[in-house]
Amino acid sequence: MSESVSTEPVRPDDPGPVPDSESLGRKAGRGLTWGLLGNGITRIGSFATSLALARLLAPHDFGVYAVALAAMQFVIHINDIGLIPATIQWRGRLEDMAATASTLAASCSFLVYGVTWFLAPSFAHFSGVPEATWAIRLYTANVLIDGITAVRSAYLLRTFQQRRYVLANAAGVVANGVVAIGLSFAGAGAMALVGGQLASSATTSILVFAWARLPFRIGIDRAVARKLLAFGLPLTVSLAVQSILEQSDKVVVGRVLGAGVLGLYMLGVSISGWTPGIIGGAVRFVSLPGFARLSERDEDSLSKGVTRSLFLLFLAVIPIAVLIAVLADPLIMFLYGPKWLPAATPLRFLMILMVVRMVTGLCEDILNSTGATRLTLAVNVGWLVVCAPALWFATKGGGAEGAAFAQGAVGVLVAFPLMAYAVHRVGVPVSPLAGRLIRPLLAGTLTALVALLLSHSVAGAGSFVQLAVGGSGGMLAYVFTAVPRSERRAWVDALRRARRPLKPASGPVAGTD
Repeated sequence: MSESVSTEPVRPDDPGPVPDSESLGRKAGRGLTWGLLGNGITRIGSFATSLALARLLAPHDFGVYAVALAAMQFVIHINDIGLIPATIQWRGRLEDMAATASTLAASCSFLVYGVTWFLAPSFAHFSGVPEATWAIRLYTANVLIDGITAVRSAYLLRTFQQRRYVLANAAGVVANGVVAIGLSFAGAGAMALVGGQLASSATTSILVFAWARLPFRIGIDRAVARKLLAFGLPLTVSLAVQSILEQSDKVVVGRVLGAGVLGLYMLGVSISGWTPGIIGGAVRFVSLPGFARLSERDEDSLSKGVTRSLFLLFLAVIPIAVLIAVLADPLIMFLYGPKWLPAATPLRFLMILMVVRMVTGLCEDILNSTGATRLTLAVNVGWLVVCAPALWFATKGGGAEGAAFAQGAVGVLVAFPLMAYAVHRVGVPVSPLAGRLIRPLLAGTLTALVALLLSHSVAGAGSFVQLAVGGSGGMLAYVFTAVPRSERRAWVDALRRARRPLKPASGPVAGTD
């Protein structure tokens, strides 16, 4: 056992003071910029790969992969027992806990993978896709890689080194494309998707391990372990419940409707994940460390940061959700071809769920940054208790469309109120934010009408023209109604100032006659 260390939170007179708000803002801003840029690049790479694979593989292959993905998403949430967020919000010197956290994460990941290997056949049969057994076993090997690099990934995020983290993920996307497309041409079917993901994880983890530059140490300090587990275990249970929430639809659709329909449904899930992957992923790269630092200051700082962050997130995702829902048919026809058109109807309802999960995901970061992981667990349990039966009966009665509708409805009617109450419990008032959301919602309704009318007016011109005309018109309608005129003018003035060339200094230059 390593030498005992102090686990008290850092005080302002300690060697590691809380950063001032300006310094923190600059770091978070740089992190968000790199997160958006990197996520855009990686999503473009993933998008290109998915387009190629959709042409090379059948919906049944994606259905088999969806079952493996459901298993993977569950175990990846529990394998590090919450040590990544625990490391990000650690209120002391990272060197004091790195060895303990690394040892715990790696040990748990090996244990989780061993259990998953033996349970894979049972899970595949329960999901209605027994041929997914080996896909599950291979895909979930990612947890071994994740467990080894968990603390180093957290270190990069904690110190706002999003640039390196993003570049590592971009390299992983390239590896995924090369391997997955190559295996598809070789006739590997669903295993092409699994192989690409393994190659991606391995590439990303090698770079994260190298760039974090943390000493490789193992050992357990009991005092540190107790503090880490006190934070991480409730969060792990909460993440496990959240994972069941997010993956249960794939299991239910597969069991009730089969792998073919599940593959079509999976395409809708994939498209609805574009926005969380780009905007949500970038925001959450910096939200937990940013909120954690604000929570160290005072409740007022946290409240202001939360209100602005949630409003901007909502303002950004509403038009995307509306336009994808309204233009689902021409979007899928243009990108994937007619064999994937049945995915359009569930996609419309999945966009509602996308907004719910992005907003509640940011709220979870708020709760976790203040240490209120039990509230996160309570919200997810309440959400699951209502969602599980609704999902089952809706799928039995309405197919894939029913599954998507049930999840969106439960998210709006159950998850939103529960999360609002939880955020209020940690000292963040909800009423000021609620009033600011009315305008984007009304603007979203107008956007849907404009996009629908314009796309129908050019229906005979082809799917691309429908997307271009309907999307452009809808977005313009949103900008001019959701954003107040004063803010639009401020944006224009800021752009003009940014483009204006700097004037040379007048007068004599220092050091000359």
